[in-house]
Amino acid sequence: MVKHIVMYTLKEGVEKESAVELIRSVLEPLVGQIPGLAHLEVRKAFNGLDYALYSEFESREALSAYAVHPLHLAAKEHFHHLLDKRYAADYEV
Repeated sequence: MVKHIVMYTLKEGVEKESAVELIRSVLEPLVGQIPGLAHLEVRKAFNGLDYALYSEFESREALSAYAVHPLHLAAKEHFHHLLDKRYAADYEV
C-alpha cells in the first residue's frame, strides 16, 4: 500500500472554507471510480498551510495511474487555478 500526503496553500484572496469544500467535493467521490484508489480525504489544515489531502493506493503503479486518470484530471480543472504551493510525500507500508 502507498500513502500519498499533499499539503497546499491557496492563492492570496481565495476564500479558504469554500475552496476546501469545493476541492473535497470533487476529489473524495473519486474513490471507487479510479482503480487502485482505496481512500482519499481532504481537510482544512491549521498549521500554516491551507489544506491537506491524504490518500491510500494499492501500489505505486496505482498512484501513477491516478495522476493521469481522466477523472482526476477533470476534477483538478475545478480548483487547480486556486492553488499556490504544493508539498507532497509518498511512502509504502
